[in-house]
Amino acid sequence: MSADLVLSTIDGPIARLTLNDPDRANVLSMAMMDALGNALATAASRDEVRVVVLGAAGRIFCAGHDLGELVGEPRPAPDGLFEACGALMMAIGACRAPVIARVQGAAVAAGCQLVASCDLAYAVETAKFAVSGINLGLFCSTPGVALGRAVGRKAAMELLLTGKTIDARRAAELGLINQAVPATDLDATVDAAARLIAGKPAEAIALGKAAFRRQIEAPVSEAYAIAASAMVENVAFDSAQAGIRDFLAR
Repeated sequence: MSADLVLSTIDGPIARLTLNDPDRANVLSMAMMDALGNALATAASRDEVRVVVLGAAGRIFCAGHDLGELVGEPRPAPDGLFEACGALMMAIGACRAPVIARVQGAAVAAGCQLVASCDLAYAVETAKFAVSGINLGLFCSTPGVALGRAVGRKAAMELLLTGKTIDARRAAELGLINQAVPATDLDATVDAAARLIAGKPAEAIALGKAAFRRQIEAPVSEAYAIAASAMVENVAFDSAQAGIRDFLAR
């Protein structure tokens, strides 16, 4: 079953991964997280893949964790679930290819975390976002890791403390997504971004993404050291040397 939970296709330099459990709102069950992690790793292992687009089937992008895995008698031990979720989100960050979320519907709790973990995100204007676990008495602490880094502390805490839902326009204002677009424009917008990135030197994109992820969470002095080291490495790439020579020859 888990093999069907995530559909994977390769479209030239673009890998398209699709959460495929629409009848259950594409919940991040253990099986779904395992399938997505494997699909992401497989896509990243292919040299031709320059960008990964993460979408979902059905009306809802992702409703968060499978709450059925958090209740019952005897009471389940949820530590493995949250560890698996954290590992998946970190794998998105560690993926050498930029990951773009294509959000066609609601992204809630860990589903919102999934959007926040991607490098870029585009959503339909009707999409909704929330980290609403507090409404069930469960503060969304793990979604708060990615959310806080995407939108800043106060905006993240407002969403985490209130459990309120925001629309795509507000999500774009906060920086959770890059742009809210009409449903008819979603694929064109995502594809334009993906193909633009895919046309850049792959080695520079991979190095730059890794360095950006490291420095953004470091103290300023350490961040500059990380960034400078990446620039030194990058400038030695053949593609960078050629680009600089071409520019100087204009």
